[in-house]
Amino acid sequence: MITTRAAVLTKVGGPLHLTDIHVDDPEPHEVRIAVTHVGLCHSDLHYITGTVATELPVVVGHEVAGIVESVGSAVTDLRPGDHVTGALTPACGECANCNAARSTQCQRLDEIRRRPRPAYSLPDGTPVARLGDLGAFSEHMLLRANAAVKLPDGVSTRVGCLLSCCVVTGVGAVFRGARVRPGSTVAVIGCGGVGSAIIQGARLAGASAIVAIDLDEQRLRAARGYGATHTLNGATDDLAAAVVALLGDGVDYSFEAVGSARTAAAALDVVRPTGTACLVGIAAAGTELTLPASDFFFSEKRLIGSYMGSGQAREDIAQFARLYQHGRLLLDEMVTEVIDFGRINEGFEAMKSGEVTRIVVAMPIRSDNPTAEEAR
Repeated sequence: MITTRAAVLTKVGGPLHLTDIHVDDPEPHEVRIAVTHVGLCHSDLHYITGTVATELPVVVGHEVAGIVESVGSAVTDLRPGDHVTGALTPACGECANCNAARSTQCQRLDEIRRRPRPAYSLPDGTPVARLGDLGAFSEHMLLRANAAVKLPDGVSTRVGCLLSCCVVTGVGAVFRGARVRPGSTVAVIGCGGVGSAIIQGARLAGASAIVAIDLDEQRLRAARGYGATHTLNGATDDLAAAVVALLGDGVDYSFEAVGSARTAAAALDVVRPTGTACLVGIAAAGTELTLPASDFFFSEKRLIGSYMGSGQAREDIAQFARLYQHGRLLLDEMVTEVIDFGRINEGFEAMKSGEVTRIVVAMPIRSDNPTAEEAR
């Protein structure tokens, strides 16, 4: 067990408090990571604000990269010093969904996340929960070895952390979830971190037109750089009519990256008959959708969901890292600002403004972590 510093949420809607916690020793199939960078994700904000329920106290954060410090007795493919990013979805590799290349829907997830002792605890012994059994807003963390992905040379942890959530979620939704065909048309509703990754995925998939839709003009300008061919302000009274005015028809595929009933309905509305609307944004607990049945019966539209890229997270993250190496996937451009750990609450406040793509927290460099400097 070691003592480290973490940002702990003790009250829903309250700030994160930097405090000391204990981190347990790795179990046989775990590794301990010295965290170097963590992306601030809207999923974290959902837990902080209470739109999604969580245990308290809790360490949130999941878009993580760092350096392996120690490995459990059964770990053979990772060693201290490896630079890794962490997938939110560890998998058993044996259930029906894992065998069908859908590891993000592993049927034994709760079982493989179970451990005999709390991973985190306060100095008085109080257990501390971890978002997704990660809890990445900590200078050190535990990770299932089969959820860790080695970062290749030339992929720093500064951008490598994005691969673990917004990139695998967004690009994966294009290739694994909706399976966008070359030459097709795409609309993306919500152009934050995940939406920007969806736009890039659509570009990589060979979409002939990509319509970026958002309320923030700065995000819409940025969307052009990621591959959007058209932009629309989401305040438009009739989005479907606006899309038709741009393209002459609805789109073949739409992606919703906001997480609300209104934008989900809009995603279905802007696709043409036989088109596919893909919901990617996490909606608040209790959100229900009211949709016209005729869209499904007479127009043969499809509505699907995509969670964490709908595929094999470790394999996909490794492939996306190679796309970045070859200059085909833009990651540096997605990092709006890198901030110190002590400014994490400021970072979340900045996210609420809608003027950022991704804020990344740089964790302190410790003297017992000599390779952390090169991760910068």
